[in-house]
Amino acid sequence: MPYAIEYLPDAIEHLEALDANQRGVLFDGVREQLTHQPTVGTRNRKRMRANPLAPWELRVGPLRAFYDVQEEPTPTVRIVAVGIKEGNQVRIGGKVVQL
Repeated sequence: MPYAIEYLPDAIEHLEALDANQRGVLFDGVREQLTHQPTVGTRNRKRMRANPLAPWELRVGPLRAFYDVQEEPTPTVRIVAVGIKEGNQVRIGGKVVQL
């Protein structure tokens, strides 16, 4: 059964900081990578160390989607934040965030 994808309000605000092309690339990556087995680590999907943001990270080029997974009552991937990796920093909603 495929997982539903839900963008939380903060993530929607973060998406506004991206241009239309970046949003399209991210939406495609999320749909391809997270609708099936979102909790299985891959080259572009990894479990993160403890942080206040989210337990999982999806890499789509320089873009990052931070998410958690809810299994019950309906399998859902909740996108908590969206950012851009620039060097060794992640910029979320236009602000540098330390993870």
